[in-house]
Amino acid sequence: MNESSEPLPSAGDVRRATPSRRGLLRTAVTGAAVTTGAWALGAPTATATPAPRRTRPATPGAALRELYAGNRRWRTFRERHPHESRAVRTEVVSGQRPFAVVLGCIDSRVPPELVFDQGLGDLIAVRSAGEVLDEAVLGSVAYGVLDLGIPLVMVLGHQSCGAVSAAVHADETGETLPAHIQYLAEQIKPAIDHSLPLTARVDAAVTAQVGLVRSRLAAEPDLAARIAEGRLAAVGARYELTNQVVREVP
Repeated sequence: MNESSEPLPSAGDVRRATPSRRGLLRTAVTGAAVTTGAWALGAPTATATPAPRRTRPATPGAALRELYAGNRRWRTFRERHPHESRAVRTEVVSGQRPFAVVLGCIDSRVPPELVFDQGLGDLIAVRSAGEVLDEAVLGSVAYGVLDLGIPLVMVLGHQSCGAVSAAVHADETGETLPAHIQYLAEQIKPAIDHSLPLTARVDAAVTAQVGLVRSRLAAEPDLAARIAEGRLAAVGARYELTNQVVREVP
């Protein structure tokens, strides 16, 4: 898929969360945000002038095109830094309507809001070293899809990933990594292709890890139903540090 093409979602819909569960979650999240946010802004909500409601991408294809368009602005130094105004900061106090979940690495060089030139309320950014999945990460992705109705999940790896490099090194040497870093290495290990020369393994494992994580997410029952209906797409991509391009990973 290129930057202008419409993605073909591979599988589809999720069981809708029950109204009571959604209501409780949203009341807990947005209710607290309204109370503390209005106080922090120093303006009573009753007299605040609401900002015009933004139209977010509503389909997987539109969401993906928006991400690629934002990345094009980023890599050509034409960033808009959208949705940072005083009006937007007031608007998001009462709720959020993000259009994509980006599951990326913790690497400080790859913040999703910057590399896709997005602003407040646009993305759910979930980050773990090497995009490793655990229950907290899965729950965070599911919350974005099931409760916020997000139509796109992108798994975003990146060039020269330190977590992947550590996993390849540990696999090659048999070294045990410190503390919880060993857990990360074990989770990334299935992405390592031992048939490749050692010099090529890290870069290949970065791409393979994205594909494995994307496949796992797409197989989650609550996500797979939405994918089958075309209401959700789960895609893989990687970010190249050398030229700041995001490209699709099959």
